[in-house]
Amino acid sequence: MSATNKELATQFFEQIWNQGDESAIDRFIPENAQGNDPDFGAGREGFRKQWKQWRVGFPDLHFAIRDMISEGDKVLTRWELTGTHTGEFLGLAATGTKIKVGGMSLDRIADGWVAEGFDGWDALGLRQQLALCPGTRE
Repeated sequence: MSATNKELATQFFEQIWNQGDESAIDRFIPENAQGNDPDFGAGREGFRKQWKQWRVGFPDLHFAIRDMISEGDKVLTRWELTGTHTGEFLGLAATGTKIKVGGMSLDRIADGWVAEGFDGWDALGLRQQLALCPGTRE
């Protein structure tokens, strides 16, 4: 089960985020998916809405998986997100800024779906890189 769940989580990142395949959302996320990020809302359509905003803001968005651990129905993925801000995002017009953000996702896999996702990532660092709040990033 662990190897199968790891592969599903890997393909989730690859197809939805790295390849930008919107139809993959329907293959990986159930209608009633749950998560901890209020910006993403709940369910498949809440995810899709936020996904579209990220894809507009960062068309070259890429998740590099750095570590992955699986136990039972859970997969923990440590990742690094990169992209170039070439479209509107968070109300900010394109700046051309290249971003790099670290984070982790703890996903619960159920019946071949990413049923729940709990993410922790450097949202402040992203906003600092885009000059949306005080502070500097190196």
